[in-house]
Amino acid sequence: MGAIATAVHGCLTWPVTEYPATAANRPHRLADRVSYDVARVHSILDEALICHVGFEAGGPLVLPMVHARVGERLYLHASTGSGLALSGMPAQVCATVTVLDGLVLAKSQFNHSMNYRSVVIRGLADLVTDPAEKDIALAAIVEHASPGRNSTSRPPNDRELAATTVIRVPLESVSAKVRSGGSHDDPQDEGLGFWCGVIPLRLVAGDPEPDEGSAEGAKPPAADPRFRA
Repeated sequence: MGAIATAVHGCLTWPVTEYPATAANRPHRLADRVSYDVARVHSILDEALICHVGFEAGGPLVLPMVHARVGERLYLHASTGSGLALSGMPAQVCATVTVLDGLVLAKSQFNHSMNYRSVVIRGLADLVTDPAEKDIALAAIVEHASPGRNSTSRPPNDRELAATTVIRVPLESVSAKVRSGGSHDDPQDEGLGFWCGVIPLRLVAGDPEPDEGSAEGAKPPAADPRFRA
């Protein structure tokens, strides 16, 4: 592992190149796919558009949420009436993002797989109450969804801000898991007459479709390099 990271006021001491491996964030299977590399974790969080967040709400509950990463904090966008916001804060959560890169088809059904990049974050989530931090987080969430959009749209007014909750999760107990490459068949299956290989998958953005109320002459967002054909 790179530099040793320690907790200071709920955040890791930086710079580090890897998140610390602990019993809490060490997967039990396929250890060769696990990574604690900070740069890799950041790249996956910054590419994925949806974050699934699990928490306790009278029973286990997992919700899809919009997110953004700012430094070593994951911000989640929610309404004040959302299940997570009403579950009581601070609260232990598990947040997961996944980018699907391909279907891996082996000759045997048992060895079928997927190529993917995923991140799992476990930590104590809390509400963002500082107005300045909330503004930064909301701007980051807009930019994460559509780069450049923060400067080409109206920011929220006081009524909208009052109805919006921002939840913060520190990037401390973090791990990435990545699968890439082709299929892996058992030796006894290699001679079977079936096709095997990878079907690549990617998220592609279509051409912008303006609504009737779109301002005349207003330019649509530029193509997002994450989702080009």
